[in-house]
Amino acid sequence: MKHLINDKFSYYCNMALDNKDFEKLYNQYSILVYNLALNYLQNIEDAEEITQDVFIQIYNSLGKFQEKSSLKTWIYRITINKCLDFIKHKNSKKRFFIFGKKSQNELEILNVTNFEHPGVLLENKEKAKVLFEIINQLSENQKTAFLLSKVDGLSNPEIAEIMNLSISSVESLVFRAKSTLKEKISNKFEEHRKNNY
Repeated sequence: MKHLINDKFSYYCNMALDNKDFEKLYNQYSILVYNLALNYLQNIEDAEEITQDVFIQIYNSLGKFQEKSSLKTWIYRITINKCLDFIKHKNSKKRFFIFGKKSQNELEILNVTNFEHPGVLLENKEKAKVLFEIINQLSENQKTAFLLSKVDGLSNPEIAEIMNLSISSVESLVFRAKSTLKEKISNKFEEHRKNNY
């Protein structure tokens, strides 16, 4: 990941090579951005693309950063918004493929949900794929709160600041996400059991 992202980053930001602060910021936060994008999208190439887009936006917007929140919170927000926009764009492409004219990039559209997560062991890949499929069915806010809480390990106050919500709202989102996941996983297990007996 790092080699590919650094190549793209260097290509776009040649003008920033003397900007040590930006280079330091990239080195400090690129892994965080990449991992969050990967957890949202479950696809290595998509996560790399989002990481590049996030740092291009950070580079272009750094002068406008007003420090109303921490730099880390600001970067989380940019990454989440980029991921949500990316998902909406891909979903609209899939709907167009189903209801409209077939694209010349048919294979690309059919493969948008390919599950590639290097943090998942091979023997756990099928279980993880099912889990992330269910996570992807959550509402945007539930998915965001759940990933930040249970995957990124952030506290409810940190998540509340990132999402611009109250702590009680975050607690409610995480609780509802966990309840939904538990119910859907249970249904999947029951369906699997019936199909195999």
